[in-house]
Amino acid sequence: MSTSVESTLPADGSAPASDATPAKKQRFPFWAQVILGLVVGALLGFIARQFSLDWLTETLTIVGSSFVQLLKVVVVPLVLFALVVSITRLRQVTNAARLAVQTLVWFAITSLLSVVIGIAVGLLTNPGRRASISTEGAKAVSTQGGWLDFLTSIVPSNFLGAAVSSKGEVTDQAVQITSTLSFNVLQIVVLGIALGAAALAVGAKADPFIEFSESVLEVLQKLVWWIILLAPIGSAALIGKAVATYGWDLIAPLGVFTLDVYLGCALVMFGLYPILLKLHGLSVRQFFAGAWDAITLAFVSRSSVGTLPLTRAATIRLGVPSEYASFAAPLGATTKMDGCAAIYPALAAITVAQLFGVQLGITDYLLIAFVSVVGSAATAGLTGAIVMLTLTLSTLGLPLEGVGLLLAVDPIIDMARTATNVAGQILVPVLVSARNKILGTEPSDATEELRVDAVPATA
Repeated sequence: MSTSVESTLPADGSAPASDATPAKKQRFPFWAQVILGLVVGALLGFIARQFSLDWLTETLTIVGSSFVQLLKVVVVPLVLFALVVSITRLRQVTNAARLAVQTLVWFAITSLLSVVIGIAVGLLTNPGRRASISTEGAKAVSTQGGWLDFLTSIVPSNFLGAAVSSKGEVTDQAVQITSTLSFNVLQIVVLGIALGAAALAVGAKADPFIEFSESVLEVLQKLVWWIILLAPIGSAALIGKAVATYGWDLIAPLGVFTLDVYLGCALVMFGLYPILLKLHGLSVRQFFAGAWDAITLAFVSRSSVGTLPLTRAATIRLGVPSEYASFAAPLGATTKMDGCAAIYPALAAITVAQLFGVQLGITDYLLIAFVSVVGSAATAGLTGAIVMLTLTLSTLGLPLEGVGLLLAVDPIIDMARTATNVAGQILVPVLVSARNKILGTEPSDATEELRVDAVPATA
């Protein structure tokens, strides 16, 4: 892996070299299936809302949530065994520690640049002053973030970082209790790294465990691919539910803020990221061709963790060594969030400040940048953007009631945030690999692992 070869993302956009036999190109690409699902879902959502078809809205909700839940459940063992295998294979990489440090550094660099873009968009458009929403009766959300969350979230509470929450509802006949099982992905990352390191320390006696982990990983990757085949149906249900439930009536009062989030995400994804690729001599078109499947799935699923299998496969397809990709992808899914932890809190803080008539100064904008760079790790494994926003507002001394005012449009803007998150999670390993001249030093095995042939390497 230390051999220097030409990047798999040449600046001229030509196809990367690969020893792997390319799979036959599909007649109907995967990304096109997802886009078709979006169109059909939006139409079904419009019909459900227009004619008040509650049964259709409920069906879309059940199908969409089931698809996301399937992804999340499979991701738990996949992340664990992928990290165990990747850590044991990292002993073959002479600069593993340097790769890890550079990954974290580039996470911080891209987050800082993203939050600057978010602040600039907010200052130019003044979304809070153009919002037609009242602050009377606003309430703070119960889920909040703090700087100690990072320390508490990385300490595993049990072997799989699982937690069960119960909610009771009183009806006329009885008390109905609903239990929900959730997983802290950051804890799983810590466990995977620890198990991999322990296997390396044990030596030859751990070979059966390593072989078992590799076998389980292969089975899980096949299972994930079967689930991802359902993405067109899942995307139709998810977007349909969003249209049927929220519609324009709830978006209109915060229309400028909603558009600002999409604009900021677009500037980062299609402005900042291409500039960084060009500065490293890489092809922008080739990058998005390889990453587009993961980006579109992230857009409709609104889950960086749920998209993780496709994120890892896309990273490998773009020439990142599989051992490094298996390490960087789950790490990025928990700590690399340019959409949720940089663009969104910057715009939201400006919006809340303007809604409540609070004047922000240069020190406040510097604090927003600091929270965005450091805070994403402090809220990893918790409730994503909401926790990140409460952390930002509390640091600035802004009313936490402002979070409640923005929740109405959160499902709509979360799609753009998550797509930006995943694009950044793929970008950083590509840049780090290019800087260390290991990009494309092994044949891409992404088609063997996930077989997403919709955006082939020759596209």
